[in-house]
Amino acid sequence: MKNYTSFERNKWAKLAPKNKVNITKEELANIKSLGDVVDLTDVHEIYTSLISYLYLVYQQKKNAQKAQIEFLHKDFKPAPFIIGISGSVAVGKSTTARLLQLLLKRTYPDLKVHLMTTDGFLYPNEELQRRDLMPRKGFPESYNMTMLSDFLSDVLSGKEDIVYPLYSQELSDIVPGKYGHVKNPDVLIIEGINTLQLPESGQVVTSDFFDFSIYIDADEDLIEKWYMQRFKKALKLNKDKPNNFYYEMANGPLDDALKLAEETWQMVNLVNLREYIAPTKERASLILHKTNGHLIDRIYLRHI
Repeated sequence: MKNYTSFERNKWAKLAPKNKVNITKEELANIKSLGDVVDLTDVHEIYTSLISYLYLVYQQKKNAQKAQIEFLHKDFKPAPFIIGISGSVAVGKSTTARLLQLLLKRTYPDLKVHLMTTDGFLYPNEELQRRDLMPRKGFPESYNMTMLSDFLSDVLSGKEDIVYPLYSQELSDIVPGKYGHVKNPDVLIIEGINTLQLPESGQVVTSDFFDFSIYIDADEDLIEKWYMQRFKKALKLNKDKPNNFYYEMANGPLDDALKLAEETWQMVNLVNLREYIAPTKERASLILHKTNGHLIDRIYLRHI
């Protein structure tokens, strides 16, 4: 892959600092998404090296901001270090995002780290229905990209308290009247399928706001397998939860539910991956490639 240095897993692991981060199996279990796989070996062989590299880039930005302030003789609030995490549905973005947040806090306790998802910038289901976009939910046009760009502009401007909509996986919709808050973090992690996508003509490119970006990659057939496995687990877990999005499917014919999931993968998620998500892969600063069992077997680091 052009413009990237490729590392096999064992070679990347050798870059890790000797001092291991103290994280327990229980903590990993608490941050792991449904159907995802991650263990302490992954932490020590993949993520400790990544955290060390992220902190190096973070320090470079802080030094550049300090030099700019000194040169301009003008004091201003330094912008947060923004990390974007992208990849397909069911590839493990949320687990990676939460793990990075935990490791950054544990390794560098002075850092204030905030994590959020771009799901909150989806239009509410009612608005998607009004625009006849429910079958395209997750595609670029289903997101309020103007709101997301304005939000990121506020982050970079040093605004004290920035609110953003919250999305509920249980409801599969925006939560009315509830908002998240970004209050001057040192590091802001933003996870979502659209973090690296090119917007419609005339709009700001979201990835231009990021200081570092990560794309989680895997073969299509594996991602489909993980998606279906996750769907089956979601049915089992929500069989007795009437307010959950999966409740009716979980209590109906299993074959009908699985057929719907397969159709959703083929007609929505796979199309979205091929047309809008995968083409952004080489915009990322780093690519984590996964194989069977969510095992990260190769890392690609973009040349500086």
